[in-house]
Amino acid sequence: MAEFVYSFGDGSADGDGSMRVLLGGKGANLAEMTSIGLPVPPGFTLTTDVCKAFYANDRNYPEGLVEEVNAALKLLEERMGKGFGNAENPLLVSVRSGAPASMPGMMDTVLNLGLNDVTIQGVINQSQDPRFAYDSYRRFIQMYSNVVKGMDGNIMEHILEKKKEARGVEQDTDLTAEDLQQLVTDFKNSYRATLGEVFPDDPQEQLWGAIGAVFGSWMNPRAVTYRKLNAIPADWGTAVNVQGMVFGNMGNDCATGVAFTRDPATGANYFYGEYLVNAQGEDVVAGIRTPQPINRDNHQDSDLPSMEEVMPESYAQLDEIRLILEKHYKDMQDIEFTIEKGKLYMLQTRTGKRTAHAAIRVAVEIVQEGLIEEKEAVLRVNPDQLDQLLHPSLDPKAHKQVIAKGLPASPGAASGQVVFSADEAEEQSRLKRKVILVRIETSPEDIHGMHAAQGILTARGGMTSHAAVVARGMGKCCVAGCGDVKIDYEKQQFVTKSGQLIKRGEFITLDGSTGEVILGDIPKIQPEVSGDFATLMTWVDKYRRLKVRTNADTPRDSRVAREFGAEGIGLCRTEHMFFEGDRIQAVREMILADDLAGRKRALDKIMPMQKSDFIGLFREMKGLPVTIRLLDPPLHEFLPQTDDDVCELAHAVGIRFSEVKSHVEHLHEFNPMLGHRGCRLAITYPEVYDMQVRAIMEAACELIKNEGYEIVPEIMIPLIGHVNELKILRENAVEIAEAVIEEYGVKVDYLIGTMIELPRAALTADDIATQAEFFSFGTNDLTQTTYGLSRDDAGHFLPDYIERGVLEEDPFVALDQRGVGQLVKMGFELGRKTRPELKVGICGEHGGEPSSVEFCHRIGLDYVSCSPYRVPIARLAAAHAALKEE
Repeated sequence: MAEFVYSFGDGSADGDGSMRVLLGGKGANLAEMTSIGLPVPPGFTLTTDVCKAFYANDRNYPEGLVEEVNAALKLLEERMGKGFGNAENPLLVSVRSGAPASMPGMMDTVLNLGLNDVTIQGVINQSQDPRFAYDSYRRFIQMYSNVVKGMDGNIMEHILEKKKEARGVEQDTDLTAEDLQQLVTDFKNSYRATLGEVFPDDPQEQLWGAIGAVFGSWMNPRAVTYRKLNAIPADWGTAVNVQGMVFGNMGNDCATGVAFTRDPATGANYFYGEYLVNAQGEDVVAGIRTPQPINRDNHQDSDLPSMEEVMPESYAQLDEIRLILEKHYKDMQDIEFTIEKGKLYMLQTRTGKRTAHAAIRVAVEIVQEGLIEEKEAVLRVNPDQLDQLLHPSLDPKAHKQVIAKGLPASPGAASGQVVFSADEAEEQSRLKRKVILVRIETSPEDIHGMHAAQGILTARGGMTSHAAVVARGMGKCCVAGCGDVKIDYEKQQFVTKSGQLIKRGEFITLDGSTGEVILGDIPKIQPEVSGDFATLMTWVDKYRRLKVRTNADTPRDSRVAREFGAEGIGLCRTEHMFFEGDRIQAVREMILADDLAGRKRALDKIMPMQKSDFIGLFREMKGLPVTIRLLDPPLHEFLPQTDDDVCELAHAVGIRFSEVKSHVEHLHEFNPMLGHRGCRLAITYPEVYDMQVRAIMEAACELIKNEGYEIVPEIMIPLIGHVNELKILRENAVEIAEAVIEEYGVKVDYLIGTMIELPRAALTADDIATQAEFFSFGTNDLTQTTYGLSRDDAGHFLPDYIERGVLEEDPFVALDQRGVGQLVKMGFELGRKTRPELKVGICGEHGGEPSSVEFCHRIGLDYVSCSPYRVPIARLAAAHAALKEE
């Protein structure tokens, strides 16, 4: 077996589909398709080990590689019946990347390699088609100069456009053989003028230049960005696939296309794709020409003839291969094909990228078709993808002024201010502004702006264009191929077919499900969970152990979370209730009071409001556990900061401006996050927590007594650093709770616990557990206090840490399992050692992040708690964690 090079062709292959880590996804699947008898042009794959050695040895190849490539090339010549560099019967090859994980458009490709002024005559003689030969040659020069030599692609594109203008034609296909021959000369002259060297004629030099460029593209900025966004390890490397060329641009009995075995936007089980007659693959994905549908039934909006109509025999064969591939791989496939002189060739298959809607529908239907089991279906859906499903869509009752219509490339809805460059999209996003990225067509260099934008609008390109594929993978709303708009980058504006002018900074809305472009910011409605999603989540709940609660402060949030499957409230932040309406005034009166009596008078005003809040939460949760965190922030957060607001407050409460100002200044702290807040406030002012505990218990008692509810309130005391803090406050809470229970004459079970958010609390959790019946790890603050980072300020420099490899991920997004996670694990184990029945969960933002949820499952926590819209994500991540252990 070869060490670095694996060949495939004529029904046999050195590798197979299980070898994607070594051969890359493309190489492994080319080998697999060859082995199962599909028509695949022969070739060979340079493994990812070569890429690793390439970077480990300062971009030098491992010893013996050249000999292996030469042997594989000789076998390829035999299989194709052609000679590489042969003047009379030349072999042309493609050189493509192929990483273990699919990275569409992120790395480089060179087609038609092997052409020079000698071999071009062999191609002309064999094809009897000078136009095809020179079209292939000029494409090769364009690709090679850009991909291998780094020459600006716009230079030759500009020469091509000028040629079309001079000839009075719009399409590349309208240029004659003589036009294209002249372009070859013009391109070579441009190459020499720009780079100061002659375009290489030696096919071996061309081949090694292209191989080096593809390996080099593993570290290009767009590939690096894509890997970061999709958590693909940099040390995987890419393979390089060298394959005999087959041509879709030899005439009208030739074509090239991209297809999905099911609709990647909806998951519907029909053959979905696009093709172009007399073209090469780059034309389809780059959106240079408007592609045609492969079949008629599901493309009623296209006036162009379908492949099913134009090439019925090839279509029938492709449709049969579609079924073979789905049955073999047991999943939706994304395929590339070329038809040369009526003969169909398969150039690639890979697991198709899809929207969340499609991922769920495909997973459920493939189970129903008997191809996979429920467990496999659950594992097929990425938890992060569910985020696409759980966001608003356009309100159907809202008035809409549709100004243009394109292709519905990626579903959902998005509104934002128009920007015309990826860099500006990223910059505006940093300023917390929502933008729509508008481009004539996107390229892989735009990926950072696509990630930052709310949605993407392109004037060119089809449903399988770069913009469409990448947007679907990101879960971004996208309208592609919108020929109704004319974009002017220089003037920073676009004009619609009807004459509507939209300038940079104006708001538009995209409907990715219909392809509509709408003027203004249109109202949106919340999503609903049903159908295939409900079926999948039933399977999810069957296999997970970890419970999922929600962080909710209002009955509305609680209701949404219940609809998404929350099993209780893991964090109710009572301070959020204090800011509403007339409550803030009473809270401020309490803070400004000079004595206990004054504070109690103000608290008496707040108590019925708090009680009403808790009744609403308990009703929505219908007997499920509700953890209520007592007041946590420092008091200064409730007071006004500007003089005008201070003056207004002084007038409202009837005291002098100077007194209010003095209170504000007195409460100022240099580091309030570590200051007089949480349980520390209650040690100084116990009456605040007394009021809150009474409100909680009265709400519970009333519902139990009057409405027959079964409620076990969980009262959480925050920021405990020492067991004695909890001991004092627990005694106060128990005294109030028991008094309320006696007043109402009902039996109520309740729990008193704490939030573990300081390292000392985790380190002494065995002591703290003597006073706590549950722990909830507040991983937001625990991360801050463990790292000594302010979450509000770290955003300025944490990106640099990630960029330079200091940290793999932002610790406020994904739990730092090695550091903060060890404190969580230690605190959990110490607490359970003291109190075996201790209930333990986490309630920071990490509770809805999949890798953090899996960590919580592994160490044995009872539940995670997250925002309402991330509840399904946490449920699915918990199921993944359980299934991966099997």
